[in-house]
Amino acid sequence: MIHEEIGDFAAALPPMRGLLGLDLGTKTIGVAASDRLRTIASAVETIRRSKFTAEAERLIALAETREAGGIVLGLPRNMDGSEGPRAQSTRAFARNLSRLTDLPIAFWDERLSTVAAERALIEADTSRRRRAEVIDQVAAGLILQGCLDRLARLGGAR
Repeated sequence: MIHEEIGDFAAALPPMRGLLGLDLGTKTIGVAASDRLRTIASAVETIRRSKFTAEAERLIALAETREAGGIVLGLPRNMDGSEGPRAQSTRAFARNLSRLTDLPIAFWDERLSTVAAERALIEADTSRRRRAEVIDQVAAGLILQGCLDRLARLGGAR
């Protein structure tokens, strides 16, 4: 089920299960995962975009392997808060994914997450080539960490 409100998402989450965070791009999907206590997000992998079925199978397999209790998708809003074609594409992806899994799905505003990821990687003196390989994972981690922090403030961290 897709939850527009983070409080509803928190209420739907099973206890002691981590979350997956996704940064959907046109060419790749960055994936991050949290620990069972939902305190810290870590970059996991980058999935090359191909067919939805293959992408969904990989994401569901990751969710099962990591015993995830929910999925957080970065929602690429415009700077004025409106939603453009990329946000609509993300919502369509979520609708399609929700047909294949019972895991609760939520959206998290991802404005500037890739910019922040790029800055963090530059500050860590990561090579340009390596940055290109991991940028989506790192952005997914920032998206997921923002959601985890909000869930903790709501009291839904566990």
